[in-house]
Amino acid sequence: MADQLSPDEKFHLISRNLQEVLGEEKVKTVLQERELRVYWGTATTGKPHIAYFVPMSKIADFLKAGCEVTILFADLHAYLDNMKAPWELLELRVQYYEQVIKAMLESIGVPLDKLKFVKGTDYQLSREYTLDVYRLSSMVTEHDAKKAGAEVVKQVEHPLLSGLLYPGLQALDEEYLKVDAQFGGVDQRKIFTLAEKYLPSLGYAKRAHLMNPMVPGLTGAKMSSSEEESKIDLLDSREDVKKKLKKAFCEPGNIQNNGVLSFVKYVLFPLHGEFSIKRDPKWGGDKKYTQFEEVEKEFAEEAIHPGDLKASVEVALHQLLEPIRKKFQSPELRKLTNTAYPSLSKTKAAPKGAKAGGGGGDDDELIPSRLDIRVGKIISVEKHPDADSLYLEKIDVGEPEPRTVVSGLVAYISQEELQDRMVLLLCNLKPQKMRGIESQAMLLCASIEGEPRRVEPLDPPEGSSPGEQVFVEGYEMGKPDDKLNPKKKVWEKLQVDLKISDECVAHWKDQHLMTKLGQITCKTLRGGNIS
Repeated sequence: MADQLSPDEKFHLISRNLQEVLGEEKVKTVLQERELRVYWGTATTGKPHIAYFVPMSKIADFLKAGCEVTILFADLHAYLDNMKAPWELLELRVQYYEQVIKAMLESIGVPLDKLKFVKGTDYQLSREYTLDVYRLSSMVTEHDAKKAGAEVVKQVEHPLLSGLLYPGLQALDEEYLKVDAQFGGVDQRKIFTLAEKYLPSLGYAKRAHLMNPMVPGLTGAKMSSSEEESKIDLLDSREDVKKKLKKAFCEPGNIQNNGVLSFVKYVLFPLHGEFSIKRDPKWGGDKKYTQFEEVEKEFAEEAIHPGDLKASVEVALHQLLEPIRKKFQSPELRKLTNTAYPSLSKTKAAPKGAKAGGGGGDDDELIPSRLDIRVGKIISVEKHPDADSLYLEKIDVGEPEPRTVVSGLVAYISQEELQDRMVLLLCNLKPQKMRGIESQAMLLCASIEGEPRRVEPLDPPEGSSPGEQVFVEGYEMGKPDDKLNPKKKVWEKLQVDLKISDECVAHWKDQHLMTKLGQITCKTLRGGNIS
C-alpha cells in the first residue's frame, strides 16, 4: 500500500490525530527522498493498559505510510525514574512488555515482521553511549533537566539525580537508534525540545517529534498505571471491564475529558474507520457512523445516551482484549506476569517507592498501604455531652451511614469552622470508647508541639468527595487491612514517619500523601507531625 501513496498522502497518515508535530518540514523533506524512520519508546514500569492502544493505532498508521518503526523497551529509564522498576525486575518487566505489546499489535492486525524491537540496556551501557551521557551532562543545566522531565519523571520532594539524567538519555536515544523522528505523548514535549536544543551541541542532527494528545482516563483525568479507577488493564476480565466502564465519567452531552468518547476517536476510528452504536429499537436502534465528528455531534446533542456509548465501546473493547487474554492464559505467561509484578507481601525487601500490593498481607510488613485513610466530610459537630474538651462529629466517608468520631479539637478550632469541612480519617483502627461514646475513626491532623500547642486538620485536594482513598505516592496499588491489629502497633510505627514538609505538604518518608486529585496539605504548620 505504501508504494502507491504520494509523500503528501504518507504525511497525512503519519500526522492524523496527532496534537502537534515539531519539525513538520523535515518530515516532508525526508518523505520526498525515502521512508521515514520513527521510534516509540516505553519505560517498562507499571502494566500497560488500554490507553496503550492509542500509540499502537498510530504505529499502524506509520507502517501503512511505509515508515521504518522501532519500538524501544526503555528498561534503564524505568529504573532512573525514581526506581519505578527495581533493578532485579528490569529483565522480567522487559519480557512482559514485549509479550503484551506484541499481543496488542497482533490484536489490531499489525504485522510484527515490519517492526524492530530494541531493549535500552542493549546499547545504553556501551562505552560510546556512556561518554555521550557525560558530554551531555556537562552542557545541560539542572534547571533545563528538571523542567524537561516535569511531566514525565515522577516528581518527589527530594528528587534523585537519576531523574535529572532521564531526559538527556531519551534525547540521546534518537541518535543511537538512527531515526528521523521520535513519537510520544504531548506530555513529553519538554523532553523533545531539550533534545532539539542539545543534540546539535554534540554534533548530532535535530530530529522531528510527533505528539499524541493525552487521552483522558475513566475518571476524566489522564489514564495512569498508578490510578486503578482511571484505567482498564489489558488482562481485566469481562466483568471488571463492564464494572469500570459503568463507573466511567461520561456525562450526557459533555465531550470534554470524556475517556470513553476519546477511545472511540483515537483508537476505534483509526483502526476500523467506523463505529456502531448498539441500542434497543425503541431508542432508535443500531446506527453505524463513518466519521467521528458525527458521533461527537450526536453525543453533544444528547442523541446518543452515555449508557449506549459505554455498551458499544465495551463490545469493541472485548474484540481487542480477547486475543490478549487468551495469549496470557498460557502457564508461561501467567508465571511471567506474577514474577514481573510480584505482590509486595511476597517481596519482603521492597525498594523505596515500589508499588505495594496484598491488603492484609504479612502482619510484620510495615507499608503505608495498610492504612485505610479516606476523605471525609463533617456533616455535624457538637460538644461531647460528658467532656467539654472533646467534639462529637458525624463524618461522611462514602458509606451508607456517617461515622461517629470523637476528637480533641475544641481548644484549636471552632465548631463553625469544622462544620461541612473536608477532612482526612483513618478508618481501620479498632473503635475506642471516649467518655462513653465509641469513636469509629481517627481524624488526622498536623500538629506542632510548644506553648501553645498548634493543631490543624489535614486538607484533601480541592474538589475531593467523601470516601476517596488516600495513598502514599508509590504505594497506590496496595489494599488496606480490614482492621489494624492494635497489638502490632502498625499505626504507631508508620505514624513516626508521617510529617509535614516546608511546603505544607503531607508525606511519609519523603513520599507524598495523595488522592487521585493531588496532594494532601495543611494550611500553616510547616515541619509539623501528623497524628
